[in-house]
Amino acid sequence: MKSWRFHGTNQPLTLEEVAAPHAGPGEVVVDVKAAGLCHSDVSAMDDAGWMSMFPRIPMTLGHENAGVISEVGEGMDHWRIGDRVGLSPMMPDGDAIGYGAWDGGYGPRVRATDANLVRLPDEVSFELGAMATDAGLTAYHAMVTLGGAKKGMRVGVIGLGGLGYIGARTAVLKGAEVYAADVNPATRELAAEVGLAGVAESITEFADKDLELIVDYAGFGTTTAEALETLGEFGTLVQVGMGRLESTISTGAIILKQLRVLGSKSGTKQDLEELYDLMRSGDLNPPLNRITPDRIPQGLERLRKGGVVGRIIAMYEDCSRQARQKPAVAPDRGGSGPPLPGERHLWGS
Repeated sequence: MKSWRFHGTNQPLTLEEVAAPHAGPGEVVVDVKAAGLCHSDVSAMDDAGWMSMFPRIPMTLGHENAGVISEVGEGMDHWRIGDRVGLSPMMPDGDAIGYGAWDGGYGPRVRATDANLVRLPDEVSFELGAMATDAGLTAYHAMVTLGGAKKGMRVGVIGLGGLGYIGARTAVLKGAEVYAADVNPATRELAAEVGLAGVAESITEFADKDLELIVDYAGFGTTTAEALETLGEFGTLVQVGMGRLESTISTGAIILKQLRVLGSKSGTKQDLEELYDLMRSGDLNPPLNRITPDRIPQGLERLRKGGVVGRIIAMYEDCSRQARQKPAVAPDRGGSGPPLPGERHLWGS
């Protein structure tokens, strides 16, 4: 099968013929229907600091995936061919699909284990199911599991991209009063859709709101510093974004306001299951930009340049209406363009 292969920092992805995976004991093979494009893949391609996460090169990137089980290995009889699944990327040994030893969804098939597999409700489309496995899972874990967002809480969100939109909307659905910041004017226009109490270019605009929790989904150094300056006394910063790997912050703000600073990476299968429950209601419909797998490098370049509203999702076939009942399908905020010639042949096995 054809897959987009990662060879290291400052090298482009290359489309290569690789052996199709087969299910060993304790494994299944999933035919990928939708794969989300994540800015962390751009960071890995641009920043050598990420290379410690890739002990095996080359490999296939793509850690946001949903699809259908096509092969079941020994000891996995509780799964059936045809089951719809989302793939939580993290594994108990610290490995992950799309990192480490496990090839990801920038190719049409992936191996998975019980540590990864979560049943995708019939009402949730494949593209939303894929987005939830990283952008959704990470956003939910930071906002709810670690941040404790709940009814009546005053919450700040930095960044309204793929993660931030979900985090902000989840907090709103939990009953929190949510204020958000984003440098992109087009993204700030989503304020009413998300249900925000306020939106601005910088979170410092809400320094008078006595925010109890701020989740920084951007992580560009200055955003982390601004979050600490903005939080109210005894507030909590949950740091998710890794747009920059370093930040200069005010220890005075941390000490004098007695702040908590928590780091958050990914989440749990329980987080993903709870997020799928929110999505099946139709109340959580993040914006999507659908592309064909041929355009994955172009999609990553769009992320590199910035300004993308919502998540870019590579669709291996037209799955946007494949939920078996009325699906929760997000609005498309930017078309994919026409498919490239020979697309179906290119992505066949």
